[in-house]
Amino acid sequence: MTARFLALYETPADIEAFERHYREVHIPLGRRLPGLRRYTVSRDVRAVRGDAPYYLVAELDWDTMDDLRAAFASPEGRATAADAARLQELAPMRSMIFTVRDTAPETPPGE
Repeated sequence: MTARFLALYETPADIEAFERHYREVHIPLGRRLPGLRRYTVSRDVRAVRGDAPYYLVAELDWDTMDDLRAAFASPEGRATAADAARLQELAPMRSMIFTVRDTAPETPPGE
């Protein structure tokens, strides 16, 4: 099972300032989160319903929900959360946490 944190950012008023801060400050903070397995950023993502696209979607993965909680409770997690508040000033953000069931392909009978 994987625990995933999603951060969905709407289009910033000042794209250049947002991009600079996200790239130079926020990503380096996030990469230091304990136990982080994967950090993916996607841009110009369209919602299945509704017209408003998200400007940026960040996906951060941990092995377990306990690992995710511990990461955000750490000094690195508190620093990342504090910086997320700064990013909220540049672009509205929604976030969610969920688990993803890792499924291995079934082995065909007889193998």
